[in-house]
Amino acid sequence: MAKLDPAQFVREVRQEVAKVTWPTRKETLITTGLVLAMSALAAIFFLIVDKLLQLASGFIFAIG
Repeated sequence: MAKLDPAQFVREVRQEVAKVTWPTRKETLITTGLVLAMSALAAIFFLIVDKLLQLASGFIFAIG
């Protein structure tokens, strides 16, 4: 079984964090904007599909 060494663990974590390529502020803002835009487009798409299905089911079952 492996020996637990907290100091070794912290050293390894620091080595791994040093390897990470952090995004710039500009990249983060652009990515955030794209995620929000795609979320809005998906919401509009599903709103339209929902309304079309509601209209179709109302027409088919004559409850609309």
